[in-house]
Amino acid sequence: VQLQASGGGLVQAGGSLRLSCASSRRTFNKYIMGWFRQAPGKEREFVAALSRYGDHTYYADSVKGRFTISRDNAQNTVYLQMNNLKTDDTADYYCAAKEARKGWDHAGTRSTYDYWGQGTQVTVSS
Repeated sequence: VQLQASGGGLVQAGGSLRLSCASSRRTFNKYIMGWFRQAPGKEREFVAALSRYGDHTYYADSVKGRFTISRDNAQNTVYLQMNNLKTDDTADYYCAAKEARKGWDHAGTRSTYDYWGQGTQVTVSS
C-alpha cells in the first residue's frame, strides 16, 4: 500500500488545516487508517484513527475536540481536519494503514500499523 500525504503548511495559532492521505489501493476500505505526528526531538505519537467504514474513531486526548478524521473510500483518501491549531501541534504528520482484520483494539498503537506515508510538515506560529 502506497500512501501519499499532503496539505501541510504554515498557519497561525487558532487557524485550521486539512491534511489528506491518498492510497494507491482499490481495497482501501479494508484498512484501518491512522494519523501520527512527530515533533523535532520527540517520538512519533498517535493523533487519530478511523475504522474501515468510518463508524469508529479514536483520538489522542491532546487533539480531541479540535481534530476530525474522516475518509472517502470511493476516493481512497483519508483526511485530518485540524481546527484551533496550537503551537504544540507543530510536527511532521504521517498517515498510516493496517488491515482491518487486525482488529480495532490497538488503533492507537504505532507498531501495529504496516504501511506509512511520507510526512507532511505542519508549522503553527504564535
